[in-house]
Amino acid sequence: MTEKIIIYCDGACSNNQQKENRGGWGAVLLFKGKVKEISGAERNTTNNRMELLACIKALEAVKNRSLPVEVFTDSAYLANCLLQKWYRRWQRNGWQTAGKKAVENKDLWLRLLALKEKFPRIAFQKVAGHSNVTLNERADQLARDAIQTLG
Repeated sequence: MTEKIIIYCDGACSNNQQKENRGGWGAVLLFKGKVKEISGAERNTTNNRMELLACIKALEAVKNRSLPVEVFTDSAYLANCLLQKWYRRWQRNGWQTAGKKAVENKDLWLRLLALKEKFPRIAFQKVAGHSNVTLNERADQLARDAIQTLG
């Protein structure tokens, strides 16, 4: 059995969609029984941006990209885009939605999609949020704790 890297990532935003807000992201990476936790925070952001950034930062932290990677997220926005391949339609439409509006967070989607291409064996899984999935709950806690570092 080939060893694989497991990632749980999550984002959070305090006062989401308000003028003054704080967001955080967190990720837990597992490989051969070792655990690595990473997190960060930004001001004036959105929950969706933090969800994307959590995944980006986790994938950037992977040193051996030839290993299989399985990413777990409770974000419907992130999971649905990747699993249902919304991004292909966006690319064909010049990064516009079906409603002819600019795709939100294009900068982060471009980063994530470019990074995803560097992993020959990567899979994404949707997990239910706040449903006692231990590592998902830990990623959520890391994201919420990161927000507190902004004061």
